[in-house]
Amino acid sequence: MTITRHCALVLLCVCAVARGEAVFTDVTAEAGIDFRHFDGRNGQYHFIETLGSGVAWIDYDGDGDDDLYFVNGARLYDTPPGPAPTNALYRNDGDGTFTDVTASAGVGHAGYGHGACVGDVDGDGDLDLYVTNYGPNALYRNDGDGSFTDITTAAGVGDDAWGASCAFADYDLDGDLDLYVVNYVTYDPENEPPCQVDGIRVHCTPKRFRGAADVLYRNSGDGAFEDVSEAAGIANTGGKGLGVCWGDYDGDGYPDAYVANDTVENYLYRNAGDGSFTEEAFMVGAALSEHGEMESGMGVDWGDYDNDGLPDLIVTNFQEQVATLYHNDGGGFFTDVSYPSGTGVHTFSTLGWSAVFFDYDHDGLKDLFVANGHIYPNAHEVDHTASYEQPNHLFQGMGHGAFEDISERVGLSGRESSRGAAVADYDLDGDLDIVVTNSNGPARLLRNDGGNAGGWIQVAPPLRLAVGTRVEVGTGDITQSAVVKGGQGYMSQGSLIAHFGVGAAEVIDLLRVTFPDGSVVVREDVAVNQRIGVSP
Repeated sequence: MTITRHCALVLLCVCAVARGEAVFTDVTAEAGIDFRHFDGRNGQYHFIETLGSGVAWIDYDGDGDDDLYFVNGARLYDTPPGPAPTNALYRNDGDGTFTDVTASAGVGHAGYGHGACVGDVDGDGDLDLYVTNYGPNALYRNDGDGSFTDITTAAGVGDDAWGASCAFADYDLDGDLDLYVVNYVTYDPENEPPCQVDGIRVHCTPKRFRGAADVLYRNSGDGAFEDVSEAAGIANTGGKGLGVCWGDYDGDGYPDAYVANDTVENYLYRNAGDGSFTEEAFMVGAALSEHGEMESGMGVDWGDYDNDGLPDLIVTNFQEQVATLYHNDGGGFFTDVSYPSGTGVHTFSTLGWSAVFFDYDHDGLKDLFVANGHIYPNAHEVDHTASYEQPNHLFQGMGHGAFEDISERVGLSGRESSRGAAVADYDLDGDLDIVVTNSNGPARLLRNDGGNAGGWIQVAPPLRLAVGTRVEVGTGDITQSAVVKGGQGYMSQGSLIAHFGVGAAEVIDLLRVTFPDGSVVVREDVAVNQRIGVSP
């Protein structure tokens, strides 16, 4: 791994902090980030206003620290005239601050945007960017000089349905990244029904609209993609997809895709290894709630929270539905453990969007962040127990499958209507920080202060191979595992650096890195508190 900025990137230095519980500090202003989401609202309760947008960590300049890309909405046909909001790229300057480089980078898309995902689609060693929109999506090729070129038309990936989340993965294991795009519903803001609850005007629910088929693009390896949705078996018009994430739930080496659908059952597409998928969610126990009910799936993430080597699932849902935690029982089956885990009781009263598994305190157990916010700005008028602005959740992994809500204890008591969220160690101090987008409001950068008191290790695969790389870290009798994802949560993208906390361990006994092509690198007795580059 070649690093060009400050030596701390070769062997990251741990800041001296007193041992104790980490807290998250809002450093948005001091970091120079002034992005504000705009949804075009004008009092007409257009359904499109409810979704908000995501955010992506992307080391677009290859200097070793993650930069930030925010996706924005746009003015609607009946929104009063004014400046056109655009997406925004902020370069990480390496000193805790960011600089807006949207114009010079050429990624200030002005459409009605929703999500973003990141991966090296052309194998040239730098990260490219895909953006989903209400309307044609966009693929930006990283030119390696700080700028991007829109290659959507040439690549053939400009699907013009209502795009929500996207995720890269090499599903056919041919050496290049393919792309899954989740589409929501068929919708026209100029022709939508007025909706009410108890005589009060509100946004409609997705039940008023027909679903839209998702799209799977296979990378042809020549700069173009082929729409293989029908042939692969994922072109299902019954879905109303909002979230998608790839994960190998059955351990056969082929990435499978989970889709969070809104008000209809969720999908789990098992990769058959021959270019086709079979939808297995209902059969394996991951389509519905524990009561057999369809929920309002928003965001999704895979994470091995109990360190048994199997990726588990979190799916966020509407208020009074809980964020559903599916435990991977092995043998290809799941169990809804939302209430036994301790997360269900706390997420019942909130409306969840993005969800991310990560180890914020470096105790070797994955924790869980959930971004919350209602879709009705007037939620309190409809339900006196509800509010548009809601606190986000941080659940600390306690071991034995249990979680504890520690949100207020770590400084997450603020209330906004959050949507996208993703984590990265943006300041290179060895712990993971959080970025959150808020519907029609300012983004928040939450710095982790104190999470690096425990030991940690960061593994950086080559960018062309990062997405889909599986990393296992063994310390004592505990083995942690994670897969680097090209899209996760809700319309968002986390860092492509694999990050693990290892508590009091002074050395990594065994580090195993399995690349998408099946090649494996094993290292023993690796020093903690560093980022290491690993190549096949």
